[in-house]
Amino acid sequence: MIKIIGAGRGRGAAAASAATGGSEPTGPGGAPQARRRQPGELRMQKELEELELPSCCTISFPNKDDLMKFDITITPDEGFWKGATYKFTFNVPGGYPHQPPKVKCETKIYHPNIDLQGNICLNLLREDWKPVLAISSVVFGLIHLFLEPNPEDPLNHEAAKLARENKTEFQRQVQRSLRGQNVGSESFPKLL
Repeated sequence: MIKIIGAGRGRGAAAASAATGGSEPTGPGGAPQARRRQPGELRMQKELEELELPSCCTISFPNKDDLMKFDITITPDEGFWKGATYKFTFNVPGGYPHQPPKVKCETKIYHPNIDLQGNICLNLLREDWKPVLAISSVVFGLIHLFLEPNPEDPLNHEAAKLARENKTEFQRQVQRSLRGQNVGSESFPKLL
């Protein structure tokens, strides 16, 4: 499975600042309000301030007051899924970084390592997670799944079997799914 350790610097700072409103909560008279933050929140704020996403990714915060829940969109610029945009929701538990983030693909995809319900097979989201890893590690792991899907460790067994046995037909089925056509009995949203 994919093992990636990495961190970037810079581009996430604006998103982190926007998510928190650029300041701490204030109480009466404009004085800073004492809100005790959990260690996981402090770690996330630091990571987001240093996060540098590749050009194929964007980050957004559905609730600007919650750094622990955010969306990453990935638009691969190469590979079978090139040009389509996929949304991933990140829910970071209170025990972060000792517990991995929960990540789900919200865009239906025909992929060996992502099932039709959006569950993702990426070892660093499970048994290979270590507290030294960061959100950027997960983002780069997701990007890697678009560049090099792993049919040997699948969640979508049908897609994995086709990828192993007939790569040309697999690519054809991926393209059908991207055009919003059915693959077998499954319908997919039009992404290209």
